[in-house]
Amino acid sequence: MNETIVGIDLGTTYSAIGVVDSGFPMLLADEEGKRIMPSAVWYGVEGAVEVGRKALRRRELDGLRVVTSVKRYIGRELSAEDREVLQDRDPVEISATILRELKRIAEWRLGRSVGKAVITVPAYFHDGQRNATKRAGELAGFEVLRVLNEPTAAALAYGLDKLADKSRVAVYDFGGGTFDLSLLEMQDGVFQVIATHGDTRLGGDDLDHVVAVKMLEKAGIDEMQVSRELMIRWLGEAERVKCALSANERECFSLPFYEGHSSFSHELSRGEFESWIQPWIARTIACCNKALSDAGMLPSSVDALVLVGGSTRIPAVRAAAEACFQRTADVSQHPDEAIALGATIQAGVMSGAMKKLVLLDVTPLSLGIETLGCLMNVLIPRNTTIPCKAGEMFTNAATGQTAMMLRVLQGERELACDNWELGRVEIAFAPMPKGQARIGVQFRIDENGILEVLARDVKSGRDRILQIQHAAVNVSDESVEKMVSDSVEFAFADMSERVWTEARLKADELLPAVDAALEVGAQWLSEEERERILRAATRVREVMPSKQANALKEAVQELDKATESLAAKIVEQAMEQALPGEWENRQG
Repeated sequence: MNETIVGIDLGTTYSAIGVVDSGFPMLLADEEGKRIMPSAVWYGVEGAVEVGRKALRRRELDGLRVVTSVKRYIGRELSAEDREVLQDRDPVEISATILRELKRIAEWRLGRSVGKAVITVPAYFHDGQRNATKRAGELAGFEVLRVLNEPTAAALAYGLDKLADKSRVAVYDFGGGTFDLSLLEMQDGVFQVIATHGDTRLGGDDLDHVVAVKMLEKAGIDEMQVSRELMIRWLGEAERVKCALSANERECFSLPFYEGHSSFSHELSRGEFESWIQPWIARTIACCNKALSDAGMLPSSVDALVLVGGSTRIPAVRAAAEACFQRTADVSQHPDEAIALGATIQAGVMSGAMKKLVLLDVTPLSLGIETLGCLMNVLIPRNTTIPCKAGEMFTNAATGQTAMMLRVLQGERELACDNWELGRVEIAFAPMPKGQARIGVQFRIDENGILEVLARDVKSGRDRILQIQHAAVNVSDESVEKMVSDSVEFAFADMSERVWTEARLKADELLPAVDAALEVGAQWLSEEERERILRAATRVREVMPSKQANALKEAVQELDKATESLAAKIVEQAMEQALPGEWENRQG
């Protein structure tokens, strides 16, 4: 058996960890099913530490104790302001905390310890930054076998090692905290960085700051008079609006009760946002031109352009990069996952796990199971090379439920009824409250195209296994073509139905919880806050009968946002009652 070596993207905004399993590189999801983890750490008063999404959830009420974007500081000389942001902690120590959480996730998912890793860094990181990253890995319990350039990892993830000899690739990496443009040349199957230019202080964080400052101006507030704690709230909303404008033409910036009873809202258009960030986009293009000049290359001599990092989702960013290199960008990979996937591939090559990959076939259509609301939940996407394996954790939808029927589906449609059923397997479990049962589901396709579905009750360890002979790969070309064609033809209607169903399920869950929260926590609400929650709940109830998917989704999001502070207060009160002594100590 090959030794396990994990691949890690230690990113400014998000981090991820992956491993090659059964010859297939895959990123490992946390308990919430998320493959990327926010690079955030919360440090409590009495030494408590939370990482990832748990840390970000603290930002609303305890923002000064949440550290983000630590990658901007690692291996650098720190100013007094930097040390204040980092709470006088070493960036290496903070990075190690993030890496320890990734290590925990990997060991939980794999069921075994992992001790060796490949960790990525920007191509322009100097020796001090690279060594600091390696030290962070070692503090987290890893033997760091290689510090890999991020553009090389991205090229591997995009499969660009399969291009013709002497191919040249431009990797435009615009992440949360940093930007770099790297030009790579492939020789004998190995990528070499021939030129790179970047900016360690240019990323999505800066775009968030632009939006936050513009909104402060519209609110008539002087940025210099805003406390750091309040600025964190404005930046959080700015980030949400920025992301939303990559998909929507307009989005409302809304910050209720940011100073007692003061509230602010302003509808922002994509055009207005993109006009504000043009100077920052121009800085990325200047880096591109400098790298081309250093390499003595023309844009036309680049064989492929790949976009990496969440900021490349912004339409104006993508358009600028494509105009600079005079070609359409390759966007076949998830921009937030590409570097981690490439690191995982490199780790698999080093461990020998990739050498034994036999490319016998691919899955012609996606494989998944039916979930609540009669939706198709994909576990193995179409065109995945076999052998392969993928899994996910599910829970009970109702209190007292004693079994779960898993319908195994194949197809490309959003609704379960529009896909083909390959089989069913039922797994029994002890009755529990809603959301408490844990059922692990794993799909595995071997080199012969046999699909094995394993369902496990985590508490009892009881397994049920279903084998489906060849159905995963033996599908006629005509059937595949029709399924894919239908998925395109009905894409808008299917996605609208999915958005509606997911929003309705969320509304059905949220409305009773809000009613209960208002009864329990009425004493903590001002009349204005209570009215805002009631208005948001009324809006949800009004929209539900209309079956307007986006309207219901927006109404549910608004209700969720309106009740955030109340929910946090109820949880805090419950913890105080459960552990009064310990909670009082933590509160100092």
